[in-house]
Amino acid sequence: MKTLLYDWFGFNVWLFHFINDIRSEFLDKIMLLGTELGSHKHFDIYISILIVIVFYRLARKNANSFNKEEIYLWLTPIAVIAISYLIDALFLEIIKPLLDFPRPPLALPIGSVNIVGIAEYHHSFPSGHSSFSMLIIASIWSLLFAWQKGLGVIFVLWVGISRISLGAHFPADVLAGFGSAFLIVIIVKLAIREILKSKI
Repeated sequence: MKTLLYDWFGFNVWLFHFINDIRSEFLDKIMLLGTELGSHKHFDIYISILIVIVFYRLARKNANSFNKEEIYLWLTPIAVIAISYLIDALFLEIIKPLLDFPRPPLALPIGSVNIVGIAEYHHSFPSGHSSFSMLIIASIWSLLFAWQKGLGVIFVLWVGISRISLGAHFPADVLAGFGSAFLIVIIVKLAIREILKSKI
């Protein structure tokens, strides 16, 4: 089962090497930045920015022109991102050590992995950085204009690819991080929507 779902009959490792073998000093800096931006430690900054933007947009409108639906539209993403973050953190805290998949430096032959930054060896699946980047963008998706959604997609891909480029994760780890966070956000959004139905 692992050969099919995780190894992809060897394609997971091949794709890892394809991305990880593309090297330059400038690229490494770009990838380090992507990983830094996708770190969970910046959650307080991201949610603070979201709160400021939401209340700034609400403050610009005439209070008499508001209806409940519009207020919920703007405020719901704050609840979604906060609740999803807690669930995602708990999920990763349980699943990563439970599965304990080896990271590329441990799973692959010595010298075959280009490592930038601090080498990590355990708890590879799923990628926490990829999960966090997806969680952020998926939570605020409804508030974004078309061009902002494009930047959001680029941000998520940038963080995910950076984890492979730096030698920290396999592509399967990145996709699992994307998928788990997206699913959590969708479930939280649906739950909040059901709760709000009785309030509107």
